[in-house]
Amino acid sequence: MRLFRCDHCGHPLFFENVRCLKCGSTLGFLPDRLALCAIEPVPGNEGLWQRKTQRREIEAPQYRQCHNHIEHQACNFAVRGTDPNPLCVSCRQTRILPDLSLPENHGRWYRIEAAKRRLFYTLAKLGLTSVDPPGGQRDGAVFQFLADLPGQHVITGHSDGVITLNIAEADDTERVRRRVALHEPYRTLLGHLRHESGHYYWDRLIWGTARLEDFRRMFGDETADYSRALDTYYALGGAPRDWQNHYVSAYATAHPWEDWAETWMHYLHMVDLLETAASYGTRLVVPGNDNQETEEVKNPFDCESVDFDDLVAQWIPLTLLLNSLNRSLGQDDAYPFAVASNALDKLRFVHNVIHSRGERKPSLSRT
Repeated sequence: MRLFRCDHCGHPLFFENVRCLKCGSTLGFLPDRLALCAIEPVPGNEGLWQRKTQRREIEAPQYRQCHNHIEHQACNFAVRGTDPNPLCVSCRQTRILPDLSLPENHGRWYRIEAAKRRLFYTLAKLGLTSVDPPGGQRDGAVFQFLADLPGQHVITGHSDGVITLNIAEADDTERVRRRVALHEPYRTLLGHLRHESGHYYWDRLIWGTARLEDFRRMFGDETADYSRALDTYYALGGAPRDWQNHYVSAYATAHPWEDWAETWMHYLHMVDLLETAASYGTRLVVPGNDNQETEEVKNPFDCESVDFDDLVAQWIPLTLLLNSLNRSLGQDDAYPFAVASNALDKLRFVHNVIHSRGERKPSLSRT
């Protein structure tokens, strides 16, 4: 995630901010600009906002604050003033909320939605979801955030365009317990959502397209019984010992669909991490460079033509730096993976699919 700056005073801003800590300006993330901006009320138009800049635009766009900000202080995305939907483009994707009458669920829901907005940002930057769907519609997957009930355990997963997340994943202690029990060293809310979005985009970008046979050659035959494959994975206590030679994670070995979703998740990790590093002007010594000159990390979203090898050349030393910084603070590695050549080939496949701008099944639906 890039570092933003206040339109009014230039102070650094972070993605979740709702107010500039220096000048006190109200902030709103404007999806049509994919930017966090200082905003101010439009004179004479109650409920409408505009960008707060020194330079006035002719017929400047007007916005409303998302209904979930007004009612719950749970969102900082804005809505175009002409959009009939009271919810922003991210919040309208959520079909079912947890029971907000329970005090603990408000914090859980807030943390999940914050992670989902980060997912939305990356997908929008990659051109995979619309920032301004027409007629108050939504684009992308539908989400539902549910809690366990007596005799009813909520399973996190994707089915027919709907992503379900057990809100217990928003509790740090419960998530760590499951991370240990399921041998998953990287288990975060954002990681979950990125993984499940991979299943959603497999349906849109692979299934029923000319890419399917290439997918099968790379990842395997997805028609293999999915339930049986997962049962076998857990019955055997996880992945085979040599999984790191072929997969990005242990769970990727369970089934070709999971291999794709885990690889998709890692690709989103990669471009997001590179954008973050680029926004801070990070410079690195790239391995294999004989003269040991430093190279500035490039923003993968600012290039018209993105070369996968260039991304990887910067991503690998960046993950080493990230892990070293964590170890300096006595923390575990932030990125506990070593990606082998076979896994890199799969990441390249995901990259090519995303950037081919080829077949894409429409998903616009009404709320």
